[in-house]
Amino acid sequence: MRVDIYMKINNDPMLTSFIREYPVWYKYLNRNPNFFNDFVRDMKDKYKLTTTDRINKTLNNISMIQSLIEVLK
Repeated sequence: MRVDIYMKINNDPMLTSFIREYPVWYKYLNRNPNFFNDFVRDMKDKYKLTTTDRINKTLNNISMIQSLIEVLK
């Protein structure tokens, strides 16, 4: 693996834990370092860190608060 890719992974704890959970990425990144963006995208998908996931989580929280307010009325 290239040193710059290795340093990026080691500097981010989320990427480090993800590559340990899915070691197939070692092979992909060793063979083609251009897969790093795909690696990050896959990590965000698996850990639900994408923008749409965050929006959905916020909407669910708002809905829960609204239902709690309705119950308290």
